[in-house]
Amino acid sequence: MEQPATVGRATRPSGEEPEALEALVGAALTARVALDEHGVVTGWNAGAERLLGYSAEQVTGRRAADLLAEPIPVRGGLPTLAGLPRWNGDVALRHRDGRQLTVRILAHHRPPGADAPAWLIVSALTGRQRPAGLDESLVSWSFAQSPCCAQAIYDTRLRLRRANADMERATALTEEEMRGLRVSEIVDDDAGLRAERAMARVLRTGEPEYEENYLRAPGEGHEHAWSVFMSALRDHEGTIRGVCLSAHDMTEQFWARKRLQLIAEAGRRIGGTLDVTRTAQELADVTVPALADFASVDLLAALDDAPEPPAQPVPADGPLLLRRAALQSVTPGAPEAVVAAGAVDSYPPGSMPFESLRTGRPTLHEVTDTAFTAWLARDPARAARVRAFGIHSVMAVPLVARGSTLGVAFFVRHRNEEAFQQDDLVLAGELAARAAVSIDNARRYTRERATAVTLQRSLLPQRLPRQAAVEVASRYLPAGGHAGVGGDWFDVIPLSGARVALVVGDVVGHGLVASATMGRLRTAVRTLADIDLPCGELLTHLDDLVARLNTEEESDDEPATAGFAGSVGSAGTPGDVGATCLYAVYDPVTRRCCIAGAGHPVPAVVGPGGTVDLVGLPATPPLGVDGLPYESTEVVLPEGSLLALYTNGLIETPDRDLDTGVHRLREALARPAGSLDALCDTVLADLLPQRPADDVALLIARTHALDARQVATWAVPSDPSAVAQTRKDVVAQLERWGLSDAVFVTELVVSELVTNAIRHAQPPVQLRLIHDTTLICEVSDGGSTAPHLRRARTYDEGGRGLLLVAQLTERWGTRQSATGKTIWAEQTLSPV
Repeated sequence: MEQPATVGRATRPSGEEPEALEALVGAALTARVALDEHGVVTGWNAGAERLLGYSAEQVTGRRAADLLAEPIPVRGGLPTLAGLPRWNGDVALRHRDGRQLTVRILAHHRPPGADAPAWLIVSALTGRQRPAGLDESLVSWSFAQSPCCAQAIYDTRLRLRRANADMERATALTEEEMRGLRVSEIVDDDAGLRAERAMARVLRTGEPEYEENYLRAPGEGHEHAWSVFMSALRDHEGTIRGVCLSAHDMTEQFWARKRLQLIAEAGRRIGGTLDVTRTAQELADVTVPALADFASVDLLAALDDAPEPPAQPVPADGPLLLRRAALQSVTPGAPEAVVAAGAVDSYPPGSMPFESLRTGRPTLHEVTDTAFTAWLARDPARAARVRAFGIHSVMAVPLVARGSTLGVAFFVRHRNEEAFQQDDLVLAGELAARAAVSIDNARRYTRERATAVTLQRSLLPQRLPRQAAVEVASRYLPAGGHAGVGGDWFDVIPLSGARVALVVGDVVGHGLVASATMGRLRTAVRTLADIDLPCGELLTHLDDLVARLNTEEESDDEPATAGFAGSVGSAGTPGDVGATCLYAVYDPVTRRCCIAGAGHPVPAVVGPGGTVDLVGLPATPPLGVDGLPYESTEVVLPEGSLLALYTNGLIETPDRDLDTGVHRLREALARPAGSLDALCDTVLADLLPQRPADDVALLIARTHALDARQVATWAVPSDPSAVAQTRKDVVAQLERWGLSDAVFVTELVVSELVTNAIRHAQPPVQLRLIHDTTLICEVSDGGSTAPHLRRARTYDEGGRGLLLVAQLTERWGTRQSATGKTIWAEQTLSPV
């Protein structure tokens, strides 16, 4: 015969003996039968014997179907019993004495493989006498003593008739004190009025209503969150006789949800920028008033000068120095603060922040705690604020990121009467941990950005060189926000023949790598410009350089960066080098400007009358893309024209398209300005937001033209005898210019250069003198072979001419042209 404890598989309280439980429940008051999968009886208790008269020995091993007086009724196409988890209904059984019994049974089907009978069949025995009125008493007692919720019963006038013990505790009133009162009279709050209106709807419609409210019982320090259900009470005919109000205390669930919402809010609001102070302020803003009445974020003062946080945040002996990075309060102006934002305060050993950072654990204190009062006793100013504002509870949470301690966050309560609990300390620790990572990210970014800015500014021109061809003004603005320092640059390069080169470029990406790449390209442009390459040819050589840099990056980074995107990212990750560049050469003698671009925004020209036009350049790819030659365009610029070169950060922003940016640039350039510097400021103010998303380089040049009287040109016959006459013409011209002191050197230079052109080059030969801030002598011929310096031996009759030219002049050089070459030499002039 089956043991009841085994058949039922009931879970019993720890320490409850089976025998005692069986005696308590009266196992024989229920008929319990166990069957296997084939319907054979495997268990039969005393209640089953009382019901049908068979003993366990007589029934065990028999088919249960033999006990049926009639087949089990089928309702709605009953499936096979093997497919049912449970079945209940009335069954006709045959008693041992032959009479038929109709019995209500409940059959449980156990899952296959369970260590129990396949079926457990139970039926309560009838006929036992219960004390009169016991059921009604149990109902009354269960209502009054129910521990699961606060309940109250109201009549059709919405007057309270009954209230259980939980409702009495929730309202701090007894049932007798509340009897006959309305909800809005018992709870003098908007929540009571809302509940009463909902109960009126229940009486009118018969449909249940649901409300949520937050109430604080008299004498309690915090609000409770209540989930309130109101439902109609009907009699046997269905007539509504009253309303039952059930209120479930959801305070714990409510605060758990609030904590999760606060953590989610912190995830959205903290770390949106890479600014240390703003990130610290975001932590303070998120936690006030949701968690605390006052919050502050204090960072180690040692972080001001050190690149990395100290290994030991707390000094072995001596005070702890903290700089207040942010604070927030429910009181305007944060008068609770002893330390102002940005100020440094000293905390001695034993103080709350000192001990929190020393142990590395969050701490929670009420102001009456011994350790807290001992600290206040040594800090009268802080003790006075505690008394003045009624501060009663404080938390200190270390800010730790990547194993390094950055500082500590304080949380204070004085308006909220409830003291901080352990759950609040856990929540504060979670918020501080998230904020600490963002603060550390911002600190690292700030350090790298400062390094990149220093590097970039050292690579940009410290001051623009003196030259007479153009008057220039420039601006460079590093990106704000996340982007960091990029690879924008500009340059002004004096060239031979009083010409000047204007350069603006942009390396793709941001960070140290972009800045370093910019430096390499700027140096390359200056080197190529120094050998006087034509505009398009210079960009073609620069394109080859960028292609070689890409090849070097791929070979160096292939093992370590496999699978990464090939671009210089915002963090400065090495990859494919991408750059754009615009190169322009202006000649003040001819007023012609040669311009070539490589994927760069076209320059704007402002005429003397104020009209603004864009230079029409052919569409070209950025540097390092396809290796094709670049073409140049030549324009004539009237004297006083403005040439504006810029990078795409000036005209392209996330909220503005390119055409709109170009239109606004043209409007800004057309506006009158007192100086080029003022015009640069106007352009930047009109086109850029407060924190530009990309680097911006702007270079504006006003062109000058040399007077015809400052230039003298002679066509030299290809005859050695012409050298003497040429010298005489040069001397005469110098006399007219008042440059008698330069006659000797100039006569020697002209003699050497013209003689070499006649002897070694091809006609036509031309001599040009340019009188500007310097004196420039240029000899052009139709040959393509460039001269070079060489050291003449003792008995050589020639070979010393260029060496003398190089020694007597400030600088000299050669440049190629479409029809030949030009050799030039430049002398400095003594001040008049």
